[in-house]
Amino acid sequence: MFDDSHSTRSGKAPPGRRETVVMLAGLMALNAFAIDAMIPALPAIGESLGVARENDRQLVVLAYMFGFGSSQLLWGPLADRFGRKPVLAVGVALYALFGLACALAWSFPMLIAARFAMGASAAVTRVLVTAMVRDLFEGEVMAQTMSLIFMVFILIPVVAPTVGQAILMVGEWHLIFVVLSAYAAAMWCWSMIRLPETLHPQYRRPLNLGAIGSAIGDTLKDRLSLGYTLATTAIFGGLTAYIASIQQIVFDVFEAPQMIGLVFAGVAAPMAAASWANSRLVGRFGLRRVGHSGVIGFAVVAVLHLLVAATVGESLGLFILLQGLAMVGFAFCSANLSTLAMTNMAPIAGTASSVQGVTGTIGGAVIGLIIGQRFDGTQLPFLIGLATCALIALAIVALTERGRFLRKGGPRVSPPVVPELCE
Repeated sequence: MFDDSHSTRSGKAPPGRRETVVMLAGLMALNAFAIDAMIPALPAIGESLGVARENDRQLVVLAYMFGFGSSQLLWGPLADRFGRKPVLAVGVALYALFGLACALAWSFPMLIAARFAMGASAAVTRVLVTAMVRDLFEGEVMAQTMSLIFMVFILIPVVAPTVGQAILMVGEWHLIFVVLSAYAAAMWCWSMIRLPETLHPQYRRPLNLGAIGSAIGDTLKDRLSLGYTLATTAIFGGLTAYIASIQQIVFDVFEAPQMIGLVFAGVAAPMAAASWANSRLVGRFGLRRVGHSGVIGFAVVAVLHLLVAATVGESLGLFILLQGLAMVGFAFCSANLSTLAMTNMAPIAGTASSVQGVTGTIGGAVIGLIIGQRFDGTQLPFLIGLATCALIALAIVALTERGRFLRKGGPRVSPPVVPELCE
């Protein structure tokens, strides 16, 4: 049940919209740090734990993503029954504990198992941040808020590899996991003190298989939900392939391991700027028009990047430029497509977010694994995979909208459901 009486009784004002956005972005950023801070440490982890095959190091990233996708159907129904805040508390606490388990791992299989469990715990943030934004906002207002959250979230890859490198300068790779656990503990305290419950009383659902199955069915039967979830899955597959492959591309293809932090910053910074711009543009041009433009731009640049690399070749600087432009398109479509997928899901936001998250994360991780394992000492397998993902996403959006690209309009623009959080 939504209840702001805690703030009233304690004499503390509820968080404003700015604090709410930063807090939710900070929770989402647990995932970005858990993935991107690992990238510089992959060679050290492989050497320390006796990983003979270089491509197997990708499992440190991919095991986390598979775990991240595996548990989302658990967190959503629990949050629809017991509320967002207590379920969030459990998930973030488990994230911190499994982070410490990673730090103590003495074998590669143990590390992979702990990473899977860490990702499964972190999935609570993806499910509940999306559900809480849906609890509070609708239409373009929701897309604007998700864009702002995504902007803060996406800034993390700019600094995470550098943070990982800095930690490696003063300690071994185990220390990275200790820092991640400490960050989770800090976010747990902040959210438990300041974040109110956002689940509306009329949307509380019983925790039984019939109700859960009904909500899952409704999510999969809705045309917008299914279509835009599948499109997002294809796009996320391209992003996962990038995360899985980038360390080998920078280290082995361009022979510039010292540049890994700059590469991440060069690709992520334009994406963060595009997310900020998206939060402004959706209110003016409409959710569909901006989202569809993002998918088209993503596909065009991804195909162009592949053609350039396959024909005339590219330097590291050109790779950063073209990949950064592709991720600008990604930023313009990701938040908007996710919002469109949640258009009709308000009564079952937690479960719907879980179903969409499982589909996008597991599907994207499988796609990323397939592309990443094709690494052959060049960037071409990654670029072929990225262009394929972008074109598939474009085709799915066209089918979902029955060919009506770039039309203005979208979900109704509504004021925030909880005004005190938006002041």
